[in-house]
Amino acid sequence: MEIADIIDIERYPVGNADFGEEAKLSLDDAGVLVLEGFIRPHALAMMQSEAAAGQGRAYFCTQSHSVYLTPPNPDFGDSHPANQKVESSKGCICDDMVSIASPLRILYNHPAFRDFIKQATGETELHPYADPLSSINIHYANRGQELGWHFDNSSFAITLLIQKPDQGSHFEYVKDLRDADAGDMNYDGVAAVLDGTLRPKMLDITPGTLVLFRGRDSLHRVSPNESDKTRMLAVLAYNSQPGVELSESARMTFYGRLA
Repeated sequence: MEIADIIDIERYPVGNADFGEEAKLSLDDAGVLVLEGFIRPHALAMMQSEAAAGQGRAYFCTQSHSVYLTPPNPDFGDSHPANQKVESSKGCICDDMVSIASPLRILYNHPAFRDFIKQATGETELHPYADPLSSINIHYANRGQELGWHFDNSSFAITLLIQKPDQGSHFEYVKDLRDADAGDMNYDGVAAVLDGTLRPKMLDITPGTLVLFRGRDSLHRVSPNESDKTRMLAVLAYNSQPGVELSESARMTFYGRLA
């Protein structure tokens, strides 16, 4: 399978430098880049079949965490935004369960796609994870499962929606709510989101859509799935340096195994 069999190259010419620069400008301005219909229908159908076949082997877990993904701060009470808990619950299959012939694998490894991601994000290098689990993940959210409010630790995330539920599972975000580099956690702003007085933006994402998102300073979540149709999402993860592994504790938490 060629890259043109996977990506709608006519609409999204990933090998074109001008297109890459336009993508970078859009991502820098909005904090999110949404490429609807990025994946061709036949390739998307293959991804859906692969994800459905793997769902029975997914590791499901639930975590209670703060939006900052940090340990409890003893300087504040439990109801403070630094310590207030939200819940994330999902299933996951890992990189070692994604076939070498999968369109996801071909897309992830293809130089033209990787060069496009580098240009859009401003990264000079992109490398897969050194551990065997973390580069490509497929996430599953059944009825009632959600991704709680949080800030990312990484500078950007790449996701590809494979299957959309009939109701719920909305991607919601508030752009640039904090400035992590400056040490500004904006507790008041986070509290306003958590109590519902500050309304987030919402993205209506359709299957086959590629999303690049800068979530380090933008608070975001995926609301609970309100249907019996599973939400399926591929996460494509790179590192700016070679040889990076997800920690053993993180792998046990998210995947239930180390290898």
